[in-house]
Amino acid sequence: MRNFIIIIVMFVTILGPSGVIGAIGYGSIRALGRNPSAAPKILLAMIISLVFAEAIAVISLLVLFQLFGR
Repeated sequence: MRNFIIIIVMFVTILGPSGVIGAIGYGSIRALGRNPSAAPKILLAMIISLVFAEAIAVISLLVLFQLFGR
């Protein structure tokens, strides 16, 4: 049962940030299609959002390993 819980939690910690990264990519491509001259501002916002999404994934995996690493 413990292994099943670990697998489910790892699945959720991977799916959440992956969905966020997909949404960021989709939104940035649509924004660039509408206004190509705003590329530097869109790129900066996209990079910051990607960094936060990856940080959430790494922190959640570290918490998972801390809780179930015994």
